[in-house]
Amino acid sequence: MSKILVLGLLTVVAIWAVMAYNGLVTLKHNVSKAWANIDVLLKQRHDELPKLVEVCKQYAQFEQSTLEKVMQARSAVFTASQSRNIEALGNAETQLRSGIGQINAVAEAYPELKANENFRHLLGRITDLENTIADRREFYNESVNLNNVRIEHFPDTVIARLFGFGPFKLLTFSSAQTGDVDMGKLFGS
Repeated sequence: MSKILVLGLLTVVAIWAVMAYNGLVTLKHNVSKAWANIDVLLKQRHDELPKLVEVCKQYAQFEQSTLEKVMQARSAVFTASQSRNIEALGNAETQLRSGIGQINAVAEAYPELKANENFRHLLGRITDLENTIADRREFYNESVNLNNVRIEHFPDTVIARLFGFGPFKLLTFSSAQTGDVDMGKLFGS
């Protein structure tokens, strides 16, 4: 009778261990999938920004420094994305979003640019990408949070440590990106 009890207990522990392991694997892959979704959108935006900058360059009066800042930030986002450096990506995203905001502000001063069909189309496409990236960042952070909480919960932490499941970093942004927008600075007043 005691052998049956011990065998039953071992079976329950084995089933729990398999279920915990499989749950942790699912969470790890959800984080990877969430990152891949962000990466795809960042690459799309990376491809669209030069087109927008080129349309802007066609207007000789357009501020060259604004375009240079956008392209430098674009490069920094791409580099951080490729290296999966979450902290650097957050900082680069802050710079890029600021540059895109400056393009919007400067375009207000150039009605012929603002009226350009290509400019409006590209700006709309980039705005749509920005909104989708924001949604995907939220999904990524939720996936990271679920993983990080699960690997700390007992008894799942035993399986996590045994098989090397570790925490992931949340995608965070600088206070400049999360704070209020300085409209005076944006419009140069």
